[in-house]
Amino acid sequence: GVVQLGFQSIGRLRSDANLKFLYDGPQKRRGNRRRYGDKVNLADPSRFTFVETLENGVSLYTAVVWSVSLKRRIRLAYLLKEQDGRQSYVVLFSTDIDIDPIHLYRCYAARFQIEFIFRDARQFTGLADCQARSPEALDSHVNASLMALNLAKAALQSTQSGAESAEPVSFSMASFKRQALNQHLLDLFTAMFDLEPTLIKSHPNYQSLLNYGAIAA
Repeated sequence: GVVQLGFQSIGRLRSDANLKFLYDGPQKRRGNRRRYGDKVNLADPSRFTFVETLENGVSLYTAVVWSVSLKRRIRLAYLLKEQDGRQSYVVLFSTDIDIDPIHLYRCYAARFQIEFIFRDARQFTGLADCQARSPEALDSHVNASLMALNLAKAALQSTQSGAESAEPVSFSMASFKRQALNQHLLDLFTAMFDLEPTLIKSHPNYQSLLNYGAIAA
């Protein structure tokens, strides 16, 4: 379905995926041409093409094979790690057989950041709470939910913009929500008890109260 929409799919295969090598040997003079060879043994990458060694000693192999379940040729990115005499592997794939296996690996690694966005939006900004039926209303709701998440990240970055660090900002929507609630309660207490807000917010323990209950970075 993804390919029919004009896109390419990237994912991870099970360790028992049904794959076959493409046959490139001599053909019979009569009858149908042979298209497939032996079944792929994912525990043995000896017939795959070595690409390079990635970080942490992970070896990257690749091959173009036939997927029985997908009924098409796919590009494999085979990641093999050897540690303490033991081997473990992960098999990634793409329906784009011309994709660079390193690019395939990096695209799959980037998916976790995308999943974090949808996780936070579902849990904290009501992404899945819309009961509308029209496409326009659903589109507006999704945009509003994701925009609220982006505004929270922008607010966090603005508070840490003065910090001299090249490392990316660690973001937790749960912590941001807790900090916003703490700030609201402190402002409410300050107003209800008729306290001086400048003295309260300049107190060295004010920031500690804001971070009360937040997840430590």
